[in-house]
Amino acid sequence: MESQTLPPAPSPGADCRYRRIAIERAAPASPQGERHFGKRCDMTQASAQRAAIVSAAREWIGTPYHHQASVKGVGADCLGLVRGVYREVMGCEADAAPAYSRDWAEASGRETLLDAAEKHLRPILLRNAAPGDVLIFRMRDGSPAKHTAILASETTMIHAMEGSLAAEVPFGAWWRRRLVSVFQFPEVS
Repeated sequence: MESQTLPPAPSPGADCRYRRIAIERAAPASPQGERHFGKRCDMTQASAQRAAIVSAAREWIGTPYHHQASVKGVGADCLGLVRGVYREVMGCEADAAPAYSRDWAEASGRETLLDAAEKHLRPILLRNAAPGDVLIFRMRDGSPAKHTAILASETTMIHAMEGSLAAEVPFGAWWRRRLVSVFQFPEVS
């Protein structure tokens, strides 16, 4: 997909909805012309292959960081990347993410990301993590978990982080110390 550039926000201080709306309008349509946003999964028929998950995640490498976005090649944050891969391999959106601020976890103090993961993914033991699994991190002790990535190999993960393009990076000691939970896509094989 050819990278697209978004116009600047209409005025200083405009909220992030402007960019989110522009990015969602750029969302690719299915062959039937439908946008993926809002299409819910029938979990009784959903399944995913680990290799397909990793392959789909690697297609997001180079996507610019955009808070609240989830469009390959246009913009994504860490959650948007995982949501986009989920849409691609599962064929549907688990849930549309509500609007959230950059400090959403600190502001609420709730484990919103872990709660959402438990609702749509299958928790597994940390030691059983395998390529294609979703990793969730707590960036500071005592704070809610607020970063996510997809394990690409035993030693690498794919994620989006503010100030960077989505990338496959080493899953080294720094990240492993912050890992709090691992989840599988439904019916992963």
